Amino acid sequence: MKRALITGITGQDGSYLADLLLDKGYEVHGIVRRSSTFNTRRLDHIYRDPHDAGRRLILHYGDVSDASRLVTLLARIRPDEVYHLAAQSHVRVSFDEPEHTGDITGLGTTRLLEAILMTARDIRYYQASSSEMFGGTPPPQNEESAFRPRSPYGAAKLYGYWMTRTYREAYGLFAVNGILFNHESPRRGETFVTRKIARAAARVKAGLDKHLYLGNLDAVRDWGYAPEYVEGMWRMLQLDRPDDYVLATGVGSTVREFAEHCFSHVGLDWRTHVRYDETYLRPTEVDALIGDAGKARTAFGWTARTTVDRLAQIMVDAELDELGRGGRDPWVTAPAADPGARPECSGRALPR
Repeated sequence: MKRALITGITGQDGSYLADLLLDKGYEVHGIVRRSSTFNTRRLDHIYRDPHDAGRRLILHYGDVSDASRLVTLLARIRPDEVYHLAAQSHVRVSFDEPEHTGDITGLGTTRLLEAILMTARDIRYYQASSSEMFGGTPPPQNEESAFRPRSPYGAAKLYGYWMTRTYREAYGLFAVNGILFNHESPRRGETFVTRKIARAAARVKAGLDKHLYLGNLDAVRDWGYAPEYVEGMWRMLQLDRPDDYVLATGVGSTVREFAEHCFSHVGLDWRTHVRYDETYLRPTEVDALIGDAGKARTAFGWTARTTVDRLAQIMVDAELDELGRGGRDPWVTAPAADPGARPECSGRALPR
């Protein structure tokens, strides 16, 4: 049985990746930050009681700001694969918290790579790089395009990208960069623009809200469906040799067009409900990100299958389902696990 460790397992990508790896027979370990509130709801449908001897999802306290803890966890778990997805990942927030973003999103990568170097160099490592590294470079962007980040988040991700390449070239680690363009789903955080729009369309349709406030409607992004992208992450670590790959649909859409897709799906005119608010503007804007995933398609047969209009429908339908179930999270497909039974919530000793 292969063993994988996922940082950021409670996020959108981490939860979908956990789903995928469990389906493939892996034992999956995830790092969870300690907090006074539970943030594991995206995992409720795959969670099993820690007393169940057959469980294959195991959560551990940890944080990428704590280098010694990363070394300890790697030494205990001995994973075959590490997927580094943890980050301060909100681009607009990175302008408000640039130092924190650099520490977590940038230096967190170095801490984890160094921990791998100290414990087991045969680990296969996936680095979640970002299309935001391209910033002001005109589209389409691919692995050979120039990097010109225009946010603290993009700059921090670029640091992590180069550190991953450095450790690969200097120490021979199997370390890959997945340069993923925007990928969304019903599990996306509520402050991200696609989820915000989908949620608003459903709530306006239900008569709960009247307006949605957005910033730059002209920004162009390449939006794909997150479950397809985590499959690409896994495929990168199954290759014979490590390399860096862009994952993208190759099709750009404006924020305005995404809003139109969402509102039209529920029979509404977005122009009646969307309002402008300069609060949501970034100090430096990235005008257009559209990726070329030709290298990934050639190397391991990956291609995006879900179009942006279909993605909008999936997200709005999930929000409508949530409202119909009395406000339960749209990604929950089974009753939530009892928080008191969770090792990270109950105070009982953590596994391993």
